Amino acid sequence: MSPMTSRGEPRAPLSARRHHKNWLRRPYGPGFAACATGAVLLTIVALLISLVRSGAGEDGRAPVSASAISWPEQGQTSILVEGLGAEGDLGTRGTREPVPIASVTKVMTAYVILREHPLRAADAGPDITVDQQAADESVLSGESTVPVERGLRLSERHALELMLIPSGGNIARMLARWDVGSEEAFVGKMNRAVRALGMANTTYTDASGIAPTTVSTSADQLKLARRVMHDAAFRSVLAMKESTVPGVSGPVRTTNTLLGQDGVVGGKTGSSTPAGGNLMWAATAPDRSGHDRLILGVVLHQQAGTSSEQGLRAVLAASRELVSTVRRWVSTV
Repeated sequence: MSPMTSRGEPRAPLSARRHHKNWLRRPYGPGFAACATGAVLLTIVALLISLVRSGAGEDGRAPVSASAISWPEQGQTSILVEGLGAEGDLGTRGTREPVPIASVTKVMTAYVILREHPLRAADAGPDITVDQQAADESVLSGESTVPVERGLRLSERHALELMLIPSGGNIARMLARWDVGSEEAFVGKMNRAVRALGMANTTYTDASGIAPTTVSTSADQLKLARRVMHDAAFRSVLAMKESTVPGVSGPVRTTNTLLGQDGVVGGKTGSSTPAGGNLMWAATAPDRSGHDRLILGVVLHQQAGTSSEQGLRAVLAASRELVSTVRRWVSTV
């Protein structure tokens, strides 16, 4: 008769009970532990690979954080990468108070002239006759000027080249008089454009930027850059390293020595003792997918209080490093 359990039920034979216990123990034996450990390790490795892949581009490079951009340590700087939405608005660093902007002022002068007298990229435009004042101001000290003689006829295109490439202050004032009769009336147009563009912290008091009372912020100048860099004639002039203008000793050469380097396709410098070194620049860079993006930047007030030459060297050096790191960031987004 088979042994009974405590419930009065027949107890299974000893051999069956041993077999059942061995079956229960097998999964927890040494072989199972090794398999479980291996499975955990494989899971961890898979997770790590997934994390690495999610943080790298298709070329395997880890993305560069926007915090790695080399912002200038002084003055103020604003940057925007077009076509990337909110991600491309890299914002402003540094002080945000209006400061003198020197010859960067001439960007607004060109904007107003081209709005009133539009040109296609290759157009020469109407002729402008050099007046006595522009000729007399050719020899002014303390600012950049272009030697011209009274009676010389310049096309609008050539006048813009003389103002923007070698930064002729006498040409900026001549263009203002040509447009509306006096520099004062032209400055009124400049400030109306300021309001239309939402440049709340900008005031123009002259057409060339020699006046320290012409002040702005990098954020405001970036608003202007976004508008004017889409004008084909303006963009084509800023892309020129030099120009030969009939009747003018030359060629005249750009003050923006970054042009043509590291994707830089245009820019306007400005420097003086009160303003320091200033630069509005445009560069291109391919994003992760290979699509070219336009980068716009404004750097103001570098080494203000020093000489014009020191300020210009400072802003070009700071901008060179800035452009390089922004382009590297763009290549990963």
